[in-house]
Amino acid sequence: MTNEEFITQNKDADVHTLALNKAPTGINLRYCLQQIEGRQTAQRKLPTWAKTNGIIYPVKLSMEQCSSEQTALYKQQLVTRLLPEGRKNMVDLTGGFGIDFSFLAQLFDEANYVEQNEQLCEIARHNFPLLGLSNIHVHNKTCEEFIDGMGLFSLIYLDPSRRDAAGRKMVALNDCTPDIEALKDKLLDHATTVLIKLSPMLDIQDTLRRLQNVSEVHVVSVDGECKEMLIVLCRKKQDTIFYCTNIAAQTQTFSTEKRETKPIIAPHPEQYLYEPNASIMKAGVQNALCQAYNVRKLHPFSHLFTSPHFIENFPGRTFVIEDYCSFAKKDIKTMLAGISQCNLTIRNFPSTVAELRKRLKLREGGNIYLFATTLSDGSHALLRCSSHFNL
Repeated sequence: MTNEEFITQNKDADVHTLALNKAPTGINLRYCLQQIEGRQTAQRKLPTWAKTNGIIYPVKLSMEQCSSEQTALYKQQLVTRLLPEGRKNMVDLTGGFGIDFSFLAQLFDEANYVEQNEQLCEIARHNFPLLGLSNIHVHNKTCEEFIDGMGLFSLIYLDPSRRDAAGRKMVALNDCTPDIEALKDKLLDHATTVLIKLSPMLDIQDTLRRLQNVSEVHVVSVDGECKEMLIVLCRKKQDTIFYCTNIAAQTQTFSTEKRETKPIIAPHPEQYLYEPNASIMKAGVQNALCQAYNVRKLHPFSHLFTSPHFIENFPGRTFVIEDYCSFAKKDIKTMLAGISQCNLTIRNFPSTVAELRKRLKLREGGNIYLFATTLSDGSHALLRCSSHFNL
């Protein structure tokens, strides 16, 4: 039996169970387990790669850190808009497993992959031809080594490492490798467009202050979970545009130039309640929703919105407010009569979900949505909502 036959035979097996069993003679078990686990991850994260025969997968950490196919496609569409023509050459200075590179390289006449890990370079040389990529150059160098001798590029792309030597996650911009803040001027000397992927945990305001030449900030979520932040560097300082995207069955993008916008406050909850998606919350552009969608906030810091009329295509979740009450025991008892379970959300409220659920004696789940929040007059309120609409 060959390694490939063993991998195919056990493609759906549990790798932890396989690791405990004795491998057949001649089988490189460590390699096979890495490939089986990599293929299983690719099935959900990289469907196009998973369907391609012969792909070699790297160690688990590289698979965890690589972009998903959904977010890689988003970057491909972004670069197509940023560079509608003249896409001569590009360089990815932090190649990794090469997911983002493989989608961006398709747009250019020539593409350069730079990676300091020799094993990842060998994997890249093997995989890229299988994916139909041509005019590809693989460079086994550090980012800094390549920059010292490079020419001009249509696009420079980077995804800095966010782990230290001990493997711990780092979230500060100056803790990333390579140091984008130190390299930004040199990067802009070698490309008209620089696209950088950063952790969604980074402080956006601090990042803008440190880098300054940021024309666009993209906060990208997948099915409501914030996955990554992208920034576009430009040579001339200009107003920054924020793009907040949630990739889902119906992908939504909200964009605004105004981050510091004064909210419009509602005197009380109206018929509909709106909860912005995770990308908008992370970008801190919630207040801009008031004018863009004609909604009002329940409180400056509650980040929940309301309106008397249904707002179509609001970038987030929408609910019908069936009732609301104060936190007086009598009011809560009346409003929650006959209710034994709910989906509970806390917004600008002095309690945790677990504490309030215990206090209300409600199990998790069901079709009722409760929001504990603060209203415009500073009072605490419990809103009972439904996601079912009769328009």
